[in-house]
Amino acid sequence: MKPKEILYQWVDAFNSADAEAIADLYDDKAINHQVANEPVIGKAAIRKMFEQEFSQAKMVCIVEDSCEEWQWAILEWRVPLGWRGCGFFQIINDRIVFQRG
Repeated sequence: MKPKEILYQWVDAFNSADAEAIADLYDDKAINHQVANEPVIGKAAIRKMFEQEFSQAKMVCIVEDSCEEWQWAILEWRVPLGWRGCGFFQIINDRIVFQRG
């Protein structure tokens, strides 16, 4: 699969608040590093992070733009309240190995 295809699967799982489906997109040793937080390492820890986040608030990712280059998919997003951000996903063998937001 192309990196953008994995990225859009991630968006669908995120918008469904499906921690299991979103975690399945990550490599077992993946790293999710959001700017304001310490890195979360490993698929199980990433699943737990999303379970906690989804239990605390309804979150929606509206895609503004996306692109891909080689192993990378880049997402520009917004939420209904107007906040904006971007995410960088390194994808190898159809699994997210590194995410930076």
